[in-house]
Amino acid sequence: MRQPAVLFYVPPSLWPDAIPQDADQNWAGFGLGVYAWTIQTYLRLRDAGLPCALVDHLPEQGIVFLHRNGFQFHQRIEVSPRRLLVCFQADVLPHPDAQVHIVQNPTQENRQTQTYFMPHWSQPGLQPRAPERGDRFETVAFFGHTNNLSPEFTGPEWNEILKKLGLVWHPVVNTNRWNEHRTLDTRWNDYRQVDAVVAVRSFAPDVLAQTKDYCHKPATKLYNAWLAGVPAILGPESGYRAARQTDLDYLEVTSLAEVQRALMRLQEDPDLRQAMVCNGRARSRAIAPETLTQRWLNFIQDTLFPVYKQWCSQSPWQQQLRVHSSRLSYGARRLHQRWQDWSYSWGRG
Repeated sequence: MRQPAVLFYVPPSLWPDAIPQDADQNWAGFGLGVYAWTIQTYLRLRDAGLPCALVDHLPEQGIVFLHRNGFQFHQRIEVSPRRLLVCFQADVLPHPDAQVHIVQNPTQENRQTQTYFMPHWSQPGLQPRAPERGDRFETVAFFGHTNNLSPEFTGPEWNEILKKLGLVWHPVVNTNRWNEHRTLDTRWNDYRQVDAVVAVRSFAPDVLAQTKDYCHKPATKLYNAWLAGVPAILGPESGYRAARQTDLDYLEVTSLAEVQRALMRLQEDPDLRQAMVCNGRARSRAIAPETLTQRWLNFIQDTLFPVYKQWCSQSPWQQQLRVHSSRLSYGARRLHQRWQDWSYSWGRG
């Protein structure tokens, strides 16, 4: 069997007006998961020499990558005997019509169900902390969506902490919907005047329990901090913990009081800051774009090509049976999630 075509599908309704030709471009669209996964992956693999294409129609043959949100533009995708659907699952449930899923948190990986972890790409066009800042410790930043910032960081207690420590808070926050990028603040790449990053989605134990320590979220904010050369203060998330090898990788906090203590520690100990920066530089090699690109090439060659061959070798009824089974399992998972959401809401009420 010849090697299958490798295709990245973006539905016409999501097709951007202009597609960047450089994956390192600070394009606003890369602030959306749907484009960060499909278009950025396509560009990096194309530039690495892999024959692949970005398409606005759903092909009948080949290995077809599409983002989980792209499925909503199809009521149901019928089985095609020579098409392997690979879903970028993002932070929602897997889709039953996909044969393979790519997840962004290693705790979700399950190779028995052909669910594979791939680290999320770091911020394109990232500008590291300016070397001339030296040992200055003045500016603390957050880069992200408003939904990913714990509400404590917009209250008076946080302002009082900053005032007491003499620090400047530099949040670059977007409030867009998942499919809107034209009005995005594109400064998520600019760490030049930043001395530390704080990123906590929630301190609430019930939220952490319900989300299983945000088991669906990537460690991208940690990757960016390593690449930018700044220490990171992060919440107790499974993605960060899975990436952690030593205490120098980041400082974990579980309350606003612990954030204050972590900032004081960094402020008073420039040697610790420098050690974290040097450690981050070493750790960043494993998640740098060129390293992840090679990881993708190996994954496609060593895993997806054999999976595609095995899928195509099945009879039509075997393929239909597998998709039917996936749909039943998906329905059960949705009911379970709705029950959990209801129980959570009722308990808080």
